[in-house]
Amino acid sequence: MYTILLALHSLTRWLVLVSLIFSIGRAYRGWLLNKPFLKVDDTIRLITVTIAHIQLIIGLGLYGISPIVHYFLSHFNTAVHERQIRFFGMEHITVMLISIVLITIGSAKAKRKTTDKEKFKTMAVWFSIALVLIITSIPWAFSPLTSRPYFRPF
Repeated sequence: MYTILLALHSLTRWLVLVSLIFSIGRAYRGWLLNKPFLKVDDTIRLITVTIAHIQLIIGLGLYGISPIVHYFLSHFNTAVHERQIRFFGMEHITVMLISIVLITIGSAKAKRKTTDKEKFKTMAVWFSIALVLIITSIPWAFSPLTSRPYFRPF
């Protein structure tokens, strides 16, 4: 089960990034060019939030069964000083939870705005902040501290 969730989490990360970048692009375009907020923009907003929440559910399931997290929680006093263990046991989940909350709040606020410009601006700002946080907390393959592969096999 752990291997399947890890592979799903790895794959879904790309869906989150693509949908978030696409949403942000549409939001800045609409905001800065005074475009109308169309049904397609609302659908993109909803799809982005849904994918982010699916990733959250997979991540929480993974967190619950991860041997790295189990070690972190069982040996907290020593594990907190080990960079990779601390990253997955505490830092990654904290920043990603904050990011999902920001995406959710941004989506809800945008949905309730009355003008198209306000909807786009709200999405652009909240989703952009979330994207920056997400990018800083993904264990990229090029990272010397928490390197993981771009894709995990099933």
